[in-house]
Amino acid sequence: MSEKNCDGKGRFRSRTIAFRMSPEEAEQLDKLVKISGYTKQDYLIDRVLQRDIIVRGSPRIYKALKDTLGEVLFQLQLLDTVSDDNSELLELIAQINTTLRGFAAES
Repeated sequence: MSEKNCDGKGRFRSRTIAFRMSPEEAEQLDKLVKISGYTKQDYLIDRVLQRDIIVRGSPRIYKALKDTLGEVLFQLQLLDTVSDDNSELLELIAQINTTLRGFAAES
């Protein structure tokens, strides 16, 4: 058994699942993964299996949140009104809010 394919619980991960995304969807996924602190693989597995994403505070996560909030602020400053075209931005804001509330609950 290859150590490379075992997860943190010793499960052998031998199956590959692949799918296509648009560049915009991939960018959105990358942002969500970045602020979660998960690997992309673990993030996707937990989301697909409808498990909670539990963010553990770390300097890397705080920096990712700070950078993402800077991007969100920039995008908000460019907006005249909120519309359906801004749904990705609103989804990102909701995820940041959920993450920050999780940090507050840990304190």
